[in-house]
Amino acid sequence: MSSSGPGSNGTPLQTRPSQTKIKAKPRIERNRCLVTGGAGFVGSHLCTYLVERGDHVICLDNLFTGSKQNIAHLLQYENFEVIRHDVVNPILLEVDQIFHLACPASPIHYKYNPIKTLKTSFLGTMNMLGLAKRTRARFLLTSTSEVYGDPLEHPQTESYWGNVNPIGERSCYDEGKRVAETLAFDYQREHGIEVRVVRIFNTYGPRMALDDGRVVSNFLAQALEGHPLTIYGEGNQTRSFQYVSDLIKGLVTVMDGPETGPFNVGNPTEFTMLELAKLVKEVANPDAEIVFQENTADDPAKRKPDISKIKNTLGWEPKIALRDGLLLMIDDFKERLKHERPVNALA
Repeated sequence: MSSSGPGSNGTPLQTRPSQTKIKAKPRIERNRCLVTGGAGFVGSHLCTYLVERGDHVICLDNLFTGSKQNIAHLLQYENFEVIRHDVVNPILLEVDQIFHLACPASPIHYKYNPIKTLKTSFLGTMNMLGLAKRTRARFLLTSTSEVYGDPLEHPQTESYWGNVNPIGERSCYDEGKRVAETLAFDYQREHGIEVRVVRIFNTYGPRMALDDGRVVSNFLAQALEGHPLTIYGEGNQTRSFQYVSDLIKGLVTVMDGPETGPFNVGNPTEFTMLELAKLVKEVANPDAEIVFQENTADDPAKRKPDISKIKNTLGWEPKIALRDGLLLMIDDFKERLKHERPVNALA
């Protein structure tokens, strides 16, 4: 989900009158797709993919954590529209598919407003499922690897129930997504809604917020600005990182496929935080230092997806290696650092 700029809930964000709309590539069948959180990092990439394949895309966003800049390139297309709206409130639309991405996903954002995060996960998901029920739309929930908590099973399979602290400072996001999954499956059982559930593992790429607190964006911004790369703890905790284009193909594959899931969508290649820091240093700034600080609460020690289910069922697997993906996002970060950081912040 995302935030800033003019407009009130439920009102379109206007384009300039002089703009000429561009027609997207035609498809035999065009879906009317709703993307909640469509102005966010992942949502904007998903909107781009759907617009380019010819779907009519409605981007729904309250602009709490995303940006109009992320979707500015799409305003020229006749099959794209934006509505500023908070999913905590119901909305009446006519759609064929709902990609429900709306929710703060960065620790900085969900710890800043944990109650809002919980309301978005519960009320927002319930409202979008209600819309799916009314329109008989297929509904895809973007859940998260955080539902596994600090896992006792490694790698994590979809059958693992997780090891989550229900009262910790991260639980607003972890438990919020867990209850969102519960809602999705209950709507499927009780109302026959076509539901799809994807558990997203760490994702990186262009348009990530420079200050969102996630490790890849943190390391890359620090390296490019000439600051030390900050590792929390000893750097032995592990994560698996997928490039955003791989994730988008995974989401669309699940939405268009025949199975509900849940499906893990991630890259199973595992890195320690120290290995990641050294790789970022190598590709972005060989002179950058690496420093260590005390770790944060409830930080999972290991995180790695078992993707056998989606690979064997739907034929999806990631294609882009971490080094290649980092090189693809460096130019984007360099350009945005020039305009989004004050000059004295680069000193």
